[in-house]
Amino acid sequence: MFRLPFLSTLLLLLSTAASAQWTIQESHSTADLRGIHSVGNGVAWASGTKGTVLRTTDGGVNWQSCSVPPGAEGLDFRGVQGFDGESAIVMSAGTGDLSRLYKTTDGCKSWKLVFTNPDKDGFWDAVVAEAKAAGPGDVCKAGAKVIAGAILGDPTVHKSNPQDKTTAPSFYLADFEIGIGCSEERLWPSAASIFSIPDEGAFAASNSVLLRIGPDTFWLAVGRRFIQYNRGFTVPSHYDAENFCDIGIPLRSGSTSAGVFSVAIRPGSAEPLKSVKIGGFDWKAPRCRKADMVAVGGDYKAMDDPQGTAAFTGGTAKFHAAQTPPHGYRSAVAYEAGTKTWITVGPNGTDISTDDGRNWRALKAAPEDAADADRNWNALSLPFVVGPKGRIGRLRSEAVTR
Repeated sequence: MFRLPFLSTLLLLLSTAASAQWTIQESHSTADLRGIHSVGNGVAWASGTKGTVLRTTDGGVNWQSCSVPPGAEGLDFRGVQGFDGESAIVMSAGTGDLSRLYKTTDGCKSWKLVFTNPDKDGFWDAVVAEAKAAGPGDVCKAGAKVIAGAILGDPTVHKSNPQDKTTAPSFYLADFEIGIGCSEERLWPSAASIFSIPDEGAFAASNSVLLRIGPDTFWLAVGRRFIQYNRGFTVPSHYDAENFCDIGIPLRSGSTSAGVFSVAIRPGSAEPLKSVKIGGFDWKAPRCRKADMVAVGGDYKAMDDPQGTAAFTGGTAKFHAAQTPPHGYRSAVAYEAGTKTWITVGPNGTDISTDDGRNWRALKAAPEDAADADRNWNALSLPFVVGPKGRIGRLRSEAVTR
């Protein structure tokens, strides 16, 4: 236990709010924005309600309103992934065929519907993807550019997967490939083996409950669990075997409006899978992997309650409740590598942690900021943040160092 003088000093430091953070930008939109992806070199894409997609190529000085994808006027685009200033995909969340994935390769002048949720009772929550050069077996010829990614959805019985004979609900997790250098695309059947517990789902709040750690390796935050899933084969001589690891997350629970809403990992901190020899073959051991991670959430219907709003791993394979939590429900978290700072946002404010998620302090608007610059935010992709009614902000470089 800390001695009292040190504890008093610590509490004083933590209660002192930092200042000056988000510069509000003009989006020319009134849509509720929940998707944001910063590509780099001044390029970023944002998405939201009413089929809205926005794009900037100059660091947010100007945000362009994209054309609305065909048939998407009433869709809620919760996830967007950009690859450069011309190519991007956007995912809508909704029941059954209201969950869709579109692509653009001409700077959002036009869009193509590439996938629709094959499960009539399903609901897509998050999408992750990256662009790469095609290789053998990919949808485009070798060397052409393709998008490889995965979609996470809420539990359902996956009738679209003929190999799945179970009737137990499982989370939707399907790989896909989309051609940039060709017009082909492919959506694989759901893994259909990540079974859910009663009343469990994922939150489509900020497109940040699904992480792709490497080929066939996905980490997902659902309810109050963190699932490390490695897709593989069960036949010896193949690269690895399918394995799972469930890690509890000590965040607020007790209602369908509470749980984990976002998870982030410090880049490069994920422990690699370790091989073990079984019968002369190298297999990947089914064990929980260590990483520096932070999870945030709480109860969005009790947004001012700080209890159960953040947890951290500190480089271990176990989540611990934050000692000093953010000051309310949080929907997104991200790691700022330059200053080694974790940043989390929500409806009632912004908080930062400089000790890997153990303790959080509020960022408050400075005199030069808009009065509400610290709050009304939904999603992060640094240096950008987005929120309701077309709100977009950009992190000032000095914000987290004051």
